[in-house]
Amino acid sequence: MTAHTTLRHRHVLTLSAQPAAVAVARETAEYVYRTWGVHPRHPALAAALLMLSELVTNSVRHAAEVSPSLDVLYAVGGGVLAFAVHDRHPHRPDLTTIAKPGGGLAIIAELTTEYAGTATVRPDADAGGKSIWITLPLQ
Repeated sequence: MTAHTTLRHRHVLTLSAQPAAVAVARETAEYVYRTWGVHPRHPALAAALLMLSELVTNSVRHAAEVSPSLDVLYAVGGGVLAFAVHDRHPHRPDLTTIAKPGGGLAIIAELTTEYAGTATVRPDADAGGKSIWITLPLQ
């Protein structure tokens, strides 16, 4: 899959870790991806919006106490739609062993597989936080 460094378009949004962040992250995704030429009805975009909502919700629910803000990075390039959600909570979920069927991370794992994408958890250099990166092909 395309390396993150080759993603031509990028946008970063910093949000307070509050419930309203979910809607703002989704609305921003719809806007920036449309601006970059991703059709609003593209199947990968629908999947991306659902996964993005789950990741932001998880940051708000589980990380807000230690990470009062979160960052969302949106990107497109090389036939790939990508996004990441970053918070400063040190817990790094193992996306390969989802324990709770039907939960948010299980949905992310299922959609990533269904759309032939990737899901990666990247720790911060100081191990004090993480980014969860999702890439989905646009072909």
